[in-house]
Amino acid sequence: MSNAPAGWPVDLVERARGISAGTAEIPTPRDAATVVLLRDGVDGLQVYLIRRVTSMAFAAGATVFPGGSVDLRDAHLPDQYWSGPHPKEWTEPLDAAVDLARALVCAAVRETFEESGVMLAGPTPDSVVADTLDETWEVDRLALIDRSLAFAELLERRSLVLRADLLRSWAHWITPEIETRRFDTRFFVAALPSGQRPRDVGGEADQVMWLRPGDAVAAAQRGDIALMPPTMATLTELSAYDSVDAVLQAATARELAPILPKVLVEEPQTPDGAPQLRFFLPGDDGYPG
Repeated sequence: MSNAPAGWPVDLVERARGISAGTAEIPTPRDAATVVLLRDGVDGLQVYLIRRVTSMAFAAGATVFPGGSVDLRDAHLPDQYWSGPHPKEWTEPLDAAVDLARALVCAAVRETFEESGVMLAGPTPDSVVADTLDETWEVDRLALIDRSLAFAELLERRSLVLRADLLRSWAHWITPEIETRRFDTRFFVAALPSGQRPRDVGGEADQVMWLRPGDAVAAAQRGDIALMPPTMATLTELSAYDSVDAVLQAATARELAPILPKVLVEEPQTPDGAPQLRFFLPGDDGYPG
């Protein structure tokens, strides 16, 4: 149990009360994918992080991994543009039906490109694109963002296949019911492809960085960066590994039980006290059954 993450509005106290009483409407979470890009740095394992601009409706100002919502068109990517484990093989690791599993993997690759410029796809099933730094890639990236271009159309036009084998599932987080914008998010890990470099893409992010997982956790504890609970938990887990290979090997043995944090109101014990939001993870004492 811990205090609610910094930055939650005070009016969420009333919403938390309504949820506990069964009177507040709880939005259905949208399916989404997040990718933790990894590389081996001179000082150990590093992760790629972006800081979201403060104007964003969700997680404004937070430091996060690349990711975003599923595009319904992702569920229909033809097999000819897919390399690696078939969507049927992703159903168990992702706890998802075939179409949703396909859409989640596609969203992971697409959102990684949209938010970092890194493309986990190649002209053949065992290659990746050399780089994505020329301006034609930037045109495509912006077209994906505004949804005027479908991911399948990009792969077809550039004669590429998605490299599902470069991804590993890592975690499954669901946004707390107290939030009005909710996501049902699968977290993936992937190595930065050799030869590719993330670009400062702007848009939703105003800062990008490579950090060792433990350094990112320490920066959050100092208040230098803001991390949402799933990001903090993932970075804490990754701080136990010293290389990309070690993370990818560990990912193959993980079981993805959905993690749904819950928020309750702790009412004041004295008339002059203020109510507090308390944040619980599954397994915490006091987690609502």
